[in-house]
Amino acid sequence: MISKNIARPLTAAAFLAALVLTGCSAPQAGSAPSSAAASSTASASATPSPSATSGPFGSFSSAAEACTKISEQATGATLLPLSAAQGKTAELEQFKADLAETAGRVPDSLKTDFANLKEVAVAGVTDQTVFSSGKLQAAMAPVTTWIATNCN
Repeated sequence: MISKNIARPLTAAAFLAALVLTGCSAPQAGSAPSSAAASSTASASATPSPSATSGPFGSFSSAAEACTKISEQATGATLLPLSAAQGKTAELEQFKADLAETAGRVPDSLKTDFANLKEVAVAGVTDQTVFSSGKLQAAMAPVTTWIATNCN
């Protein structure tokens, strides 16, 4: 019974991971990120405070670096429950820290959406309904759109 409860979210996470990875193949140098629609589900507290991320690539030095890191972290966010299910506490905590760091570095146009993805993914570690209800997919959609738009 437990394996069925874990298998469904993990299947969805694997699908989302594949979707994100195919969306970020070869970034175009010099392409400026465009604004993705802001998620109305993100709370004001989920938005990282303004910092030196107002450039076209946030605090990343290039489009390639931004696309690679954002794609890796978004994909990893969908796999958080797998680490939790396997009891990899240290790995899970490190990934949460990396995810929070990336959320602070993304371009302003992606800040709210990425912060929302981070919160939803972390909530999914303890609440498997995040996956079965479609909350993770909804949080991932604007990030995937940003990647598809800016990382071709």
